[in-house]
Amino acid sequence: MSFLEKEIHQQPEVMATLLEREQSNARRIAAELQARDTRYVIVAARGTSDNAARYSQYLLGAHNALPVGLATPSLFSVYHRPPSLAGALVVGISQSGQSTDIVAVLAEAQQQGVPTLAITNDPESPLAAQADYVLDLHAGEERAVAATKTYTAQLAALALLSCAMAKDDDRLRALHQVPAGVEQVLGQADRIAASVERYRYMESCVVLGRGYNYATAFEIALKLKELNYLIAESYSSADFMHGPIAVVGGGFPAMVVAPSGTMFNTMRRFSLELKSRGAELLVISDQQALLEEGVTPLPLPAQVPEWLSPMVAVVAGQLFALYLTLTKGHDPDHPEGLQKVTITR
Repeated sequence: MSFLEKEIHQQPEVMATLLEREQSNARRIAAELQARDTRYVIVAARGTSDNAARYSQYLLGAHNALPVGLATPSLFSVYHRPPSLAGALVVGISQSGQSTDIVAVLAEAQQQGVPTLAITNDPESPLAAQADYVLDLHAGEERAVAATKTYTAQLAALALLSCAMAKDDDRLRALHQVPAGVEQVLGQADRIAASVERYRYMESCVVLGRGYNYATAFEIALKLKELNYLIAESYSSADFMHGPIAVVGGGFPAMVVAPSGTMFNTMRRFSLELKSRGAELLVISDQQALLEEGVTPLPLPAQVPEWLSPMVAVVAGQLFALYLTLTKGHDPDHPEGLQKVTITR
């Protein structure tokens, strides 16, 4: 078994450990932030961590009434023209905590006297050293180049912080149920493995989501690119309707992330529009009627709240990307031209 496959299957344990060990820390951080004049959040991240940042835009906006913007690290590390961060909580998200440009954002935030938070798998990293507060992912060593367990741990850490800031015990209890939902998706591994042969020669596709799962579309597309060397473009379904839908023709693969929730009816109508144009649908959903519209259904467990669904839905995409990689004969642990820690400046 590859390291990647092992790490995908470690995700329920990693998430459960994080939620147990960081809960009191998250409450402490939330209490101290409440005493500061925090009016918005700026998140600095790259790659997979940037997709976790996209999730935070919906999560903290909807549940904590905090506008969330993505930092422009080059302003800090290359142009040396950082914007004013007055009133911000500045969050750095990085698996390794090594990337110079992300560290530079937090260093500048400290210079400006605003609170900083690192979400990282290495609490001894340069990023953690620049932060007032640290949420440790507790993921253990991640040996596969493609990040899986650290990504879902990042989502869980953000959700834990959100619950603590809102003092919402009901949402916290729902969050603690997520590892069980991930276990259910992992139980579909053989079924997903059997579905990928059809896509052995796929060279391009789109991955589509909206709302909380906008981030999921980006993360699944990234896994398909880095593991399978294909062109996988990610879009909000709304953005896709504004032009890119023109590429859809007979048999064009379109993976749609559409769990239950506020966005479901929108995604259902969108999926049917894609199908009417001849797209081949790969459907990630807990709604049987929509799964039946797809050529390749990727079922999710029922009753996972929409705001938590990205932690569950992405696992179906991870498994699909893994088994497609094996089918294509690639090494899932060592994608060509990539390394585990990428340092950007």
